Amino acid sequence: MKKPLVVIAGPTAVGKTDVSILVAGQLNGEIISADSMQIYKHMNIGTAKPTPSEMGNVKHYMIDIIEPYQEFSVAEYQRMARSHIGEIHKKPGLPILVGGTGLYINSVVYNLDFANTVSDPKLRAYFDRVARERGKEYLYELLKRIDPGSALRLHANDTRRIIRALEVYYCSGKPMSALMGNTKHHQALYDVVFIGLRMEREELYKRIELRVDKMIADGLVNEVKRLLKNGCTREMVSMQGLGYKEIIGYLNGEYSLDEAVEILKRNTRRFAKRQFTWFRRDDRIIWMDVHKFGNMNDIAKNIIERIKFKLKV
Repeated sequence: MKKPLVVIAGPTAVGKTDVSILVAGQLNGEIISADSMQIYKHMNIGTAKPTPSEMGNVKHYMIDIIEPYQEFSVAEYQRMARSHIGEIHKKPGLPILVGGTGLYINSVVYNLDFANTVSDPKLRAYFDRVARERGKEYLYELLKRIDPGSALRLHANDTRRIIRALEVYYCSGKPMSALMGNTKHHQALYDVVFIGLRMEREELYKRIELRVDKMIADGLVNEVKRLLKNGCTREMVSMQGLGYKEIIGYLNGEYSLDEAVEILKRNTRRFAKRQFTWFRRDDRIIWMDVHKFGNMNDIAKNIIERIKFKLKV
């Protein structure tokens, strides 16, 4: 029999963290983060990482596991997250996978093989040279033509991952999104209750703007200054995350702080749209409209009822 797994996904700022902690507290659950930015140490404000007090007594995994200068692959995430799920099952407890990084979630839930993905160092070096000579925007436009699925989930500045997607396509003849992201023909490895949270666009955008304002008030600028002082650079994957690249532009004198905040709000809205587009492709997700509930407790209660019914926990 397949072991149980709960997944709570959705776009940024929709309320996944609060709801998942409430659910875990009622079901002897432990949370595995599926957020590609929360894996980095010292990056707390810009990643909206839950604080120890917000976590309460609920154990969390896959948060603060590597330094900002370290590289980290989906294959590594898959291996570590599945290992933690196994540990939780042995206790016994209920693993709850929570986040907005769709590729991370798919890598855990479905039988996707990242270990044997093709590689060609010479081709990678070629695209690296093209990026330097013709610009990262040229590479991104190339990716949009051959693999729109991967372009959708990547930012135009994420040159390392764009090159990786191009490398996979030109080596295998198949888009990376088809090899890694399409789950329609994959069976889940667990007995999954897959919950998606969503809300009306206007309300979500309001929440995003409030979250960005709070990040600035909480000291995001100083957080970025500390990271740069400690050796982080703009080219690092970690520093290309939302909140970091925009503030670096401000610190480099490219625009004012007010402009940086507006750019960050705009980029976060676009990111939320890309997240929702990604998750919408999976018809196994049970969507819950946050605005139809009175508060987070009501949403959590509904999710708990669904979990008990499906998993008999």
